[in-house]
Amino acid sequence: LPRYLDNLGIEYKIVQKDTYSIVKEKIPEGKTTCSLCSRLRRGILYNAAVNLRATKLALGHHADDIVETLFLNMFYGAKMKTMPPKLISDDKRNIVIRPLAYCREADIKAYSAFKAFPIIPCNLCGSQENLQRQAVKAMLAQWDEANPGRVNNCFNSIRNIVPSHLADTNAFDFVNMDLERADELTEFDTAFDNEIEMVPVEQSNTGVENFDPNEAITVVEL
Repeated sequence: LPRYLDNLGIEYKIVQKDTYSIVKEKIPEGKTTCSLCSRLRRGILYNAAVNLRATKLALGHHADDIVETLFLNMFYGAKMKTMPPKLISDDKRNIVIRPLAYCREADIKAYSAFKAFPIIPCNLCGSQENLQRQAVKAMLAQWDEANPGRVNNCFNSIRNIVPSHLADTNAFDFVNMDLERADELTEFDTAFDNEIEMVPVEQSNTGVENFDPNEAITVVEL
């Protein structure tokens, strides 16, 4: 990685911390290391960002990560919540952005191979067995194969929330609902009567040989 950045003339700073030893020491054998590892990494990144006087902290999560997190929170946390494209960090000292939030993992892999980006392997995260995230990832992969476009629709659903048609009393005032508030609503009971026409979203090819570097790219300002 340093050689790659040097060749491009990019200024950089690599922060090296031994989080692996701490995780292995604190987490019993057989238990997942994700929670502690992510907290340690976040703390390191937050401190580094402050020391560098950075105005934004960019993380590499993509659309697949975001959909996986949505289902993990629903299945195991009873909450509709995921990783947003932009937020304030836990320590309230940083603004975190996810520039790849609207990109699918397969497209990122194809583009990375096409550009010959140096890939740094992680021998801790992916090596653990029985991870719930891996189970959700496998579920989404099956959906993508059987119903192309379903995962894209899951991602688009978090951009198209209708609080009046959910059940969160903090997000919508059901108690004081009356006919005088009808003009405030965007959907009514007819939303359930119309047959939904499922139009699969075309999936991009994942093979590098099919990657078109001149293909138009939509840029979302974060």
